[in-house]
Amino acid sequence: MKEKVEAALNQIRPALQADGGDVVLVDVKDGIVTVKLTGHCAGCPMSTMTLKNGIERILKSQVPGVKEVVPV
Repeated sequence: MKEKVEAALNQIRPALQADGGDVVLVDVKDGIVTVKLTGHCAGCPMSTMTLKNGIERILKSQVPGVKEVVPV
């Protein structure tokens, strides 16, 4: 599952990088994906929205078994 999550994140990454941020996969365990937002995303007030409405939604649709995405 970790490889599929990383592949999906690679599709999301260019949009985050265009805004000066990025996402790093920390762990995948029992359907819970742990990520770290870096760059401008780390301190952005919209980061929770990006995480839940963007990253989590895309991962759930592309990788069966993903239950939730949580930040470090």
